[in-house]
Formats: sequence, structure tokens, C-alpha cells
Amino acid sequence: MYQLRSLRETAIDVQNEQMGVIDTMFKGKTILVTGGTGSFGNAVAKRFLDTDIGEIRIFSRDEKKQDDMRGVYQNTKLKFHIGDVRGYDSVRAAMEGVDYVFQAAALKQVPSCEFFPGEAVRTNILGTENVVGAAVDAGVEHVICLSTDKAVYPINAMGMSKALMEKTALAKSRNSRNTTICVTRYGNVMCSRGSVIPLFIKQIKNKQPITITDPNMTRFMMSLENAVDLVLFAYSNSKGGEIFVQKAPASTILELAEVLCEIYETKPDIKEIGTRHGEKLFESLLTREEMVMSKDLGDYYMIPLDSRDLNYGKYFNSGQESISAAEDYTSHNTKRLTKQELKELLLSLDYVKRQLSAETLSVGY
Repeated sequence: MYQLRSLRETAIDVQNEQMGVIDTMFKGKTILVTGGTGSFGNAVAKRFLDTDIGEIRIFSRDEKKQDDMRGVYQNTKLKFHIGDVRGYDSVRAAMEGVDYVFQAAALKQVPSCEFFPGEAVRTNILGTENVVGAAVDAGVEHVICLSTDKAVYPINAMGMSKALMEKTALAKSRNSRNTTICVTRYGNVMCSRGSVIPLFIKQIKNKQPITITDPNMTRFMMSLENAVDLVLFAYSNSKGGEIFVQKAPASTILELAEVLCEIYETKPDIKEIGTRHGEKLFESLLTREEMVMSKDLGDYYMIPLDSRDLNYGKYFNSGQESISAAEDYTSHNTKRLTKQELKELLLSLDYVKRQLSAETLSVGY
């Protein structure tokens, strides 16, 4: 299903292609990133600020993170707007003069959403409704809403709210004539805040046992750069109402821990603690129903908008036998990385490079 190319070859090809997209589509344009002080917003800033883009607006409710980000980049193309996607008026005010919107604002922590599902609804669903509605009202050209594997067969409040976020965005796209709205969906992003790689590295550095939930648990291995690539691909190929998924390799949690130990040349104990509440054994990026409808675009899948209306006869009087024969697209049946491939991938990540550099400086000091 998925053949892993040389990491260097893939990175070079993608960067060249996407830089061409930026030069043509984004020259002189204004981008708004909601939830822009997070990992994705910083990845966008790093990718775009050295191009001919006109302006990047960071929209979030955290003034401290905005001030930190302002200090890091010190770039006049980067503008900051305080606001909350829960408030339509503040979102609409930030949309003035915007060409493209990345809707990345969300509550993403599974335990937090489990205890406060109403908050997940207000941010992930109603907040997205505010963003896409304000974008349409402001005449924004294109909106991309970022989703997650947890929206596929959701078993927790975060996934359920993200699944309804997708439905909200796609429903709006049906009646949006001048604003193109689509969704990108990807799994856990390596080294993003709250992900497992920073935790493992911290445990290794502190000479603590590495805690894993289930050694057979698999996860897609996607970088922040991959997430930005997916959004750029969606901008280039969306006509409205699609869901885009990037194909990605996977690894077991046990092998991820073992390879990090190999990189750090250490052998700490690996302690199995059991699957946490609301956690899946593997990630699913496409359901079997979606696989039947999807188009294979090489490195990506695209699920077109279901254009049926409320003529219920089309729903109940006919079906598709092929759905029963299809498979979901999951981290269990995608390309599985070898330990050497996983090691190369980890060593290519900026976060891992910085951590290794800090370790070297510490030893030298």
C-alpha cells in the first residue's frame, strides 16, 4: 500500500514542490492561523516567513505564548491577534483582509476533554463553526480545518468533538460559493506538545524507566513538516468539501522507545504501564467506508464531498457491496518502519537534534 522512499529524497522533493506552491499561491497573501501559538503555528511560521508571503496572523487567547513567539521570530510579517474562536466577533475582526485560514485551534488532550466534554464542544465544534462562518462572511478565499485520527471511529470526547468538527466544516462547504473549505486529517505529530517522544527523551535524560502503554501499540510517524505539507497539498488540490490524508509509515511504541535508547546509547528499563483510558491500540486515518470513496493521489488520499441531499431514498434504497470488502487505513496496516528507518527519521527531526546538541554541550561543560 505504501512504499517508504529515502527520507532525504522525499524531504527534498516535497520541499521543492511546496516552495513552488508558496511562491505562486501565497506571494503577497495574508494567512490567519487560529490557535497559532501551538506546534503547527510555529511550523507554519518557520516555513513561510522567509518567503514572499505578505502577512501571517497568529490568532489565540494566550498572550504569554504570543509574546514568546514574537520574541523568537522578531519578524514584521508576523502579526498577533488576541481572541478566542468561541467568540464570533473576535474571529470576524481578525479575518479582515485575510486570504487563507488554517483552523488549528482546538482542545486536543484526551483526558481534559473526557472530564470537560462541554469545553471540547465549545472549542472544537462551535469554535470551528465560528471560524468557517466568519471566513465566508469576510470573503476569505480558502479555509483548511485541521483534524485528527481520533475523529475516525471515535471512542473519546476529543475524537467525537473532532468528528463533529469535520461534519460542521464540510456542511458549511456545501453552501459556500466563494470560500473553499476542506479538512486535513493526520495522526499524532512527532515531537509536538504532549506527544510521547519528548516524554521518552526526558525519561532517558533523567535516568528513569521508560513507560510504555502497550508494546504492540502502533502510531503513524509524521513530522510537523509533514503536517504543513499536507495543508499545502490541500490548498493546491481542494475544490471544496474534501478530506485530505497523507500516507505515512508507522512504528510500534516499543520499537520507538528502543530506537531512542539506541540513539542515546543507553539501556534504561522499559516499563509497561497498560493502555490509558480513551487510548486506541492503533490509529485509523480512513474508515473502510471512506476508503471506498477515496481517491489515491500518490502520497495522499482524498475523500470527496458527499454531495447527496436530504432525499432519503438515496440513503436507504441503495448501497455499496464494496464497503464490506474494504479495509480501514490504519497504523497497523500501513508501511512499518524498520529500526534503521525509524532511527534515520528521528535523527532528521529538529527537536531530536536540539536535544542531542544540548546533551553534548552539557557533557562538554
